[in-house]
Amino acid sequence: MLLLLGLNLPLTVQGQFGNPLKQLLRRDTSAVVRRVLADAAGHRVQILYTQIQRDAQGRPSFKSYAYRLKPNEYFYPASTVKLPVAALALELINGGRPPQTWPKGYAPPTRETPLQIDSAYAGQTTVRTDSTAFGNKPTIGQYIRKVLLVSDNDAFNRLYEFIGYNNLQALLGRRQLGSTRIVHRLSVGDKAPASGQTNPFVFFLDSAGHSVPYRLSAQFKTDHLWPSPLTLKGIDVGNAYFENDKLVQKPMNFGVKNFFPLNEQQQVLRALLFPEFVPANQRFELLPADYAFLRKYLSLPPRLSQFPKYNPQDYPDNYAKFLLAGGPPAPLPEGVRVYNKIGQAYGFLIDNACIVDSVRGVEFMLSAVVYTNADGVLNDDKYEYDSVGFPFLCRLGQLVYEYELRRTSPARTQQINGYWSAKNEQAAP
Repeated sequence: MLLLLGLNLPLTVQGQFGNPLKQLLRRDTSAVVRRVLADAAGHRVQILYTQIQRDAQGRPSFKSYAYRLKPNEYFYPASTVKLPVAALALELINGGRPPQTWPKGYAPPTRETPLQIDSAYAGQTTVRTDSTAFGNKPTIGQYIRKVLLVSDNDAFNRLYEFIGYNNLQALLGRRQLGSTRIVHRLSVGDKAPASGQTNPFVFFLDSAGHSVPYRLSAQFKTDHLWPSPLTLKGIDVGNAYFENDKLVQKPMNFGVKNFFPLNEQQQVLRALLFPEFVPANQRFELLPADYAFLRKYLSLPPRLSQFPKYNPQDYPDNYAKFLLAGGPPAPLPEGVRVYNKIGQAYGFLIDNACIVDSVRGVEFMLSAVVYTNADGVLNDDKYEYDSVGFPFLCRLGQLVYEYELRRTSPARTQQINGYWSAKNEQAAP
């Protein structure tokens, strides 16, 4: 039976009796797991583990187990919000409910159509070229590559601007992401009212960027869609924070920040990796080539990318792969692919992943968040990422991976290898 993730997820996650996730955590003797779980509430730990079962025809079904999953407890989602935005940008560029009707008589732009970005509001910046792209031409596809390969913040901001504030909130709701809220750009101090104003875009009909363009007007927020402050548990974080180099002696309030609960994060990833096996109202309006494109760059090591090109010393294979492989630079285990999106900010570490080992017959979904900020001060760059956060997530991934190894069989290995080979054989460049 297909176990659905959604707003009622806490009711459908398997009960604690016989919960292998809780048993794995309880039995593990590693110092970092013991340290974090000794104060799980203080570390704001949430974990969602989903087993993938396959029938005789290889069709997947899902069974989920949770540890301290609390959809109404706040954590800052950081870069994890980039995944649904990338998918929705692909929807719009390919004609799925476009924010503005493309001119009649012309084929609509594609993800590789050259573009330029103008400005229409104070603080907005323009784009004319992209030195990382083939031919130095910025495109929606190139922004998605950078978002998925190395979690580039500027690339995310451009996708946010393309979709538009109002469209983004409406489209999230249509995908049954009722608790998710993405209301600002990243790493630029974006807040209302500037966060509700997005840039004009121009798309060219030829690769040289000289022909009559498509124009997408600047988009402005509408008052009835402007969000009220979040009232979730734990919305005040820490006990002090720096703002403009001044220490403010009170918790930081995240009431007007983004929010992307862990159950909805895994829902999005499942919809992108297994679109035929989720409810229709959770699916994105994407073509098979779009899904292949997203899968490719969700798992591709940055060193294998040509445009953009990345230095392997700066971006090792385990870069932005926290579960199973987080920590010092290292290769992934042989045969393992990790389809994931991470987040890291304000002491929060998040990874939302599907881990596949088609050689050994392992596949599972694992999503987790941990908060590491012993001094309680935000924006002081003193977080225990290296000593606590990365080791905890790495060990968590290892525990589940080792458990999954005990569930494998030759038939399952063959099914998994066939499924993922077919899904990736048409991966776009």
